[in-house]
Amino acid sequence: MRIALIADIHANLPALEAVLKDVDGRGVDSIHHLGDLVGYAPWPNEVVARLEASGITGVAGNYDSTVATDYAHCGCRYEDARQEALSHESFAWTRAHVSARTKAILRTLPFRLDLRPLGGHTPGPALVLVHATPLLNTPYWTEDRTDRFCAEMIARARVRAGDVLAFGHTHVPWHRVVDGVHLVNAGSVGRPKDGDPRACWALIDMQGEATTVEFVRVVYDVERAAEAILQSGLPNEFAAILRTGGTLAGVD
Repeated sequence: MRIALIADIHANLPALEAVLKDVDGRGVDSIHHLGDLVGYAPWPNEVVARLEASGITGVAGNYDSTVATDYAHCGCRYEDARQEALSHESFAWTRAHVSARTKAILRTLPFRLDLRPLGGHTPGPALVLVHATPLLNTPYWTEDRTDRFCAEMIARARVRAGDVLAFGHTHVPWHRVVDGVHLVNAGSVGRPKDGDPRACWALIDMQGEATTVEFVRVVYDVERAAEAILQSGLPNEFAAILRTGGTLAGVD
């Protein structure tokens, strides 16, 4: 089974369209998202509608659940006062522009999605999807987390050797194996933060006991997205983040 995982689209329709076109040409069996469909770019309704029309299932990100429930803030992390102010501007803009239909869809997204790519009739490997961690969709699970932290998350998720535990949230892709479990951060489709402005998605190939992980970068029309941000009333800094691949990182 070849599975495409897309994370942190953040209302960036040009990036999503480019990724879906790329995925379509690679013969995948299914596509799933890892949350944070909205926020920071001006196409929240279009992104959610595109995923729904394509039958792409997935989990709720912190941005999705907080917008859906009209929470006080997006549950984001800030590195300084300016980033906090920008994040609040984005959250207010998104809440003001999402449709009732979009909010209803976001409200139905599960916290976690468990898949058995090889069928539930065998004890084959599981693919477990969350946004950030198996406990909450706000903590940042970065690649430099200790083996002890990873082992705790593996235990809390109740996954075992051979399984895949996939997530996003940090906008930086990485793959690591701890206690036989594949830990996969799929990066970000719509707001990369690793210095590469291209959209990122993860290709998981699960064949029996053998699992491989490939990160795919896709060129998209960054200028279209940046210019739309500048015309939307969202902070101009968000356009710079897209153009530089995350130079003004720390807000998500």
